[in-house]
Amino acid sequence: MVRLLPAFLLLVVCWSCVHLLVAASKKKDNEVKELQIGVKFKPKTCEIQAHKGDTIKVHYRGTLVDGTEFDSSYSRGDPIEFKLGAGHVIKGWDQGLLGMCVGEKRKLKIPSKLGYGAQGSPPKIPGGATLIFDTELVSVNGKGGITEESADSEEL
Repeated sequence: MVRLLPAFLLLVVCWSCVHLLVAASKKKDNEVKELQIGVKFKPKTCEIQAHKGDTIKVHYRGTLVDGTEFDSSYSRGDPIEFKLGAGHVIKGWDQGLLGMCVGEKRKLKIPSKLGYGAQGSPPKIPGGATLIFDTELVSVNGKGGITEESADSEEL
């Protein structure tokens, strides 16, 4: 029986390691390593496109991976306006909105390194959080505008 004790302990240690690895891999399933851009809607014609240096207006809804909403311009009825590529917003936005057409809708999955990083943005965004943004490009350099459909739309 004394001889079986080391083998039993080794088995327990191995089982514990496997359990920890499985738990760690499940936690990382929700983490995004690189920016992911999904086009949800694109107008038939793209007459106005967003480029670095353009002043753009964007409607958005921001959530955590678990679906918790932390911000929404739709709720305020006021899209955000900023200069694209100038560092006025998180890097995931500066990269994820490039080439977008007025009226286009995109879903951005932004890793923490392109969002708020390890520090997060307390109290609503924890450190290391992957961010999900449903976005709609409203205008570029004052051209374009909110259509009736987008003004009334809450769901992207």
